[in-house]
Formats: sequence, structure tokens, C-alpha cells
Amino acid sequence: MSTLKEPVRYYKAVVEDPQKVNLFLQKARNGQLGLYDGEYPYVIPMAYVWHKGAFYFHGSDAGKKNRVVAQHPKACFTVDEEYGSTISAVPANLSVVYFSVVAYGKVEVVEDLDEATEALQVLMDKFVPGYFDKPLAKEHVATYASSLKSKTCTFKLVPESMTAKESEGNLFNKYFGGRHRQNDTQKSKDQVHVPGLHS
Repeated sequence: MSTLKEPVRYYKAVVEDPQKVNLFLQKARNGQLGLYDGEYPYVIPMAYVWHKGAFYFHGSDAGKKNRVVAQHPKACFTVDEEYGSTISAVPANLSVVYFSVVAYGKVEVVEDLDEATEALQVLMDKFVPGYFDKPLAKEHVATYASSLKSKTCTFKLVPESMTAKESEGNLFNKYFGGRHRQNDTQKSKDQVHVPGLHS
């Protein structure tokens, strides 16, 4: 993974293992595509696949996303998953267990029909594995039109830079419903005070 010009401030959470990052990106299901529409940030939730070092996602060949990409192709794509909260005796030190990836690059429309078909096949294999008994046909990708008469458009973002962060947390500090600081504090006191030991 290439690095950003501005390094990650919380360097302790940085993930340097490409295999670990690849595995996360293959399993995670949704990301956020951040664009700039010329006036405001424009962020869209997207189902995606991570395939051959690129993010692929699809949508209509019409609409705001297409117009923005055509004018401002530079983008940020983020993927994150949260695995629970962690507790602390200090309220400001509460945290969450997570894994996240932030990638920067340019979004482009996939014009090559073979590449678009392959990407959409991988997308279907990820989200509806085993549902279809035949591979996706190029003719279908080329001719399909929705009820709004729009065609399918496949997008691609090859990261120019990408960083990953992880907070694994402590299993014993994991929050669960009903857990309360008072109970944890009392347990700590019970563990420290052993009758007869300090008498």
C-alpha cells in the first residue's frame, strides 16, 4: 500500500499487512464514496467488490453521481466495520473496536465490456452466491435497461494511496448490555480484598 502525503496521526492503529487489508476488503460489504460536486462534499453509500487491486461498484448510467464523476473524478472511498464498544473507568476514554480503510484515487467508468462483465460477476458472487445457475452474459450487461430506461454503469477506483487502521480492543473491556461501571468497580475491589490476607 502506498502512503499518503500526510501520515496517519494515530500510528499505533495503522495496519501494514497487505494480506490482512485485502481479506478485510473482500469480506466487507459496503463503503462510502466521497465526491465533490463543485459546491459541497457528496458522499454515497455503495455496495462494492475489491477485485484485482481496485474497487468496483455499479449503478445507473444517469443521475447526479455520473455528472459529478464526469466533472470531478477525484474521490475518497472508505470502508469500515465496527465490532463493539470498549469500556474505561474514564468516560472520555471510551472507544470502539473497528477496522477501517481509506483510499484515494480517481473514479472512472469501465468502458471495456469484458472488464465490466467480470466485475459485475464478482459482485453477484459476493452478494448472491450460488443464486444464478449461469455466468453473467456480456450481452445482458450491454443491453439491460431498468424500468427508468437507464442502463447499468460499472465504476472503478484504483487507489493511488490507501491506509488501514485497526483497533482490536481488549476482550475483558468489551461492553455488553447491562454492564455497568459500578459492578466492574465492585468486582475489582472484591478481587483486591482477600479476607485475612491484609489483616
